[in-house]
Amino acid sequence: MQAISEVLRVLRLEGEALLECASRVERTPAQGAAIDRALAKMVASLEAGGKIVVTGLGKSGKVGQKIAATLCSTGSLAVFLHPTEGLHGDLGVLTSKDVVLALSQTGNTEELVRLMPSFKAMRVPVVCISGNGESRLAQMSECWLDSAVQQEACPHNLAPTTSTTLALAWGDALAVALMKLRGFDAQSFAQNHPGGSIGRKLSLRVGDVMHSGAKVATLPPTATMDEVVLASTRGKLGAVLIVDGAVRAGGGSKLLGIITDGDLRRALSHREKFFAMRASEVMTASPVTIGSEAMAAEALTLMEDRKSQISVLPVVDQAGNWQGLIRLHDLFTSF
Repeated sequence: MQAISEVLRVLRLEGEALLECASRVERTPAQGAAIDRALAKMVASLEAGGKIVVTGLGKSGKVGQKIAATLCSTGSLAVFLHPTEGLHGDLGVLTSKDVVLALSQTGNTEELVRLMPSFKAMRVPVVCISGNGESRLAQMSECWLDSAVQQEACPHNLAPTTSTTLALAWGDALAVALMKLRGFDAQSFAQNHPGGSIGRKLSLRVGDVMHSGAKVATLPPTATMDEVVLASTRGKLGAVLIVDGAVRAGGGSKLLGIITDGDLRRALSHREKFFAMRASEVMTASPVTIGSEAMAAEALTLMEDRKSQISVLPVVDQAGNWQGLIRLHDLFTSF
C-alpha cells in the first residue's frame, strides 16, 4: 500500500539522519571537542547549583520542552525558557550559574539571536544545537552541536520532521551522558519517579509484595503427601515451604526446601507410591531464595532469566529462616 510505503520512507529517512549525524561526529574532531566542552559546562553549572535553561521557538521549542523534562527526570535540573517571553521579562529565571541550551535548526531565529547579548552580559555559556555552523547563533555560542540534515521527511521538504527528530536525539544523548558523568544511578532515578510503573519497579522491595505469616503453607520434612496436597490447596500460593523444627506461622524456622504444584504433578507419576512418600522425598532441597530487602525487580530477574522459569520464590533472612513467599504473578501485577 502507498500509505505503508510512505511510513517506511519516513522511518528510514529519519533513522538514516541519526546514523549520519553519529558518523559525522566520529569523523569530525571539532565536534567531539564541542561535545566535551558542552558537557563540561553543563556539569560545572549543575555542580555549582545552577541549571540548564533550554530555549527554542516553534517546533524547536516543543522539542526543547521535552529535552528539559528528560534532563530533569535523569537528575540534571533544567527549565524551558520561551525566547519571546524571555525578551519580555522571563529572562529573570536565568542566573550566572546557569548554562543555556539553545535549539534552532537555521541558527538564525531572530528571538534567540536577540537574547544572546543578555546571555553574554550575564556570562552564561550557550550551547547551540543547529543545522548551520555558520549561522549567527552558532557563531555567538561557546559550543555548536551539528544537527544538519539532508532532507526533511515532509514531502515538500518544509515541515520540521527529520531535523526535530535529530535535535531530540541530541537532547537525549546529552541527558544520558550527564547521567554517566554525574553518577545518577537507579536509586537516584527512583527518587525522581515515585509514581507509575517505573517508580514501582525501582522502589518496590520483595518485602512489600511477598506473602507472609499464616498465608504461607509450611510443613516439616516428615509430612505425608496427604498433608502436602491439603496444605497447598488451602494456601493457594502454588507451593508449600518445607521447614526444619517447629513450624511457625510467622517465620523463623530454617528453610529446607520447597514443594511446588509442579513438583506434586511430577510426583504423581509414581502412582500408588505417591501417598506413601514424605515431603523430604519430593521437595526441591536448598531452593533459590531471596531476601525481603532485595528489590522486587531483582526477584523478577531471578525468576525469569533462567533455563527453567521459577513461578514461586521463598523469601529468607540472612540465617536462612523463612520469611515469606513471592510469586511471579505478584510481580507482574505490581509493576
